[in-house]
Amino acid sequence: MNRVDGKVALVTGGGRGIGKVSCELLAQAGAKVVVTDINPAAADVVANEIVSSGGVAIAVQHDVANENDWKNAVGAALERYGKLDVLVNNAGMSLFNECKDTSLEDWRRTQSVNLEGVFLGVRSGINAMIGNEGVGSIINIASIGALLGGVSDVSYAAAKSGVRMLTKAAAVECGTKGYNIRINTIYPGTIDSPMNDVVRDSPGWRMIKKLLPIGRLGLPIDIARGVLFLASDDSSFMTGSDLVIDGGATAGASGDILGLFDHGGPQR
Repeated sequence: MNRVDGKVALVTGGGRGIGKVSCELLAQAGAKVVVTDINPAAADVVANEIVSSGGVAIAVQHDVANENDWKNAVGAALERYGKLDVLVNNAGMSLFNECKDTSLEDWRRTQSVNLEGVFLGVRSGINAMIGNEGVGSIINIASIGALLGGVSDVSYAAAKSGVRMLTKAAAVECGTKGYNIRINTIYPGTIDSPMNDVVRDSPGWRMIKKLLPIGRLGLPIDIARGVLFLASDDSSFMTGSDLVIDGGATAGASGDILGLFDHGGPQR
């Protein structure tokens, strides 16, 4: 069954990892996909692969911290497909710096991508979706770093915590104003994706599978399935909600270890 048939979805950071697989899964489920990424070549590859497989997609270069880029990305969706139904704020970054080593410049850079970029996306999505015949869905990718204290990058954890409350406040606003737009957050745990290449050779990375109750690392498809669920009408009674997909990490794994292997990584 095509769970998002006829919907138009924009996914940031769609060139690799969770974003790439989310684009592919949404396309397979019937959506027309706008693949955006700061790396235009990566976005092109994903969009072309979707089209070659019989799906519908376009690629747009997009720095989520740039306000004009948001206008261009959403404008491309509206110009090509006439509407926007689903927006996935997936792009993110982490410098993996301890608090004592974090400069103000690094702090601001992390906030600009992980929090301000999501704000710009939520604002853009709301304005594009108001007046749609169907229900709009905005999906913000945060991290269990917003829920656990043992995270090695404090600027990343702070930004992702901000995403959590941004989601809830905007969801309540949309509901009370009658905008017919749902906004929810996904919290990935330790995902085996290119974003974690920077810590892949560390001792903790080799230990993490033993610490997770489910007994394995997460895969991008695990998060993409959550994206598809929130994009579809299967989640029609959810807004302002927290969808934790972490292999049981927040139920009992060691937070100080988990902090080394979060969803973060260089912006795509």
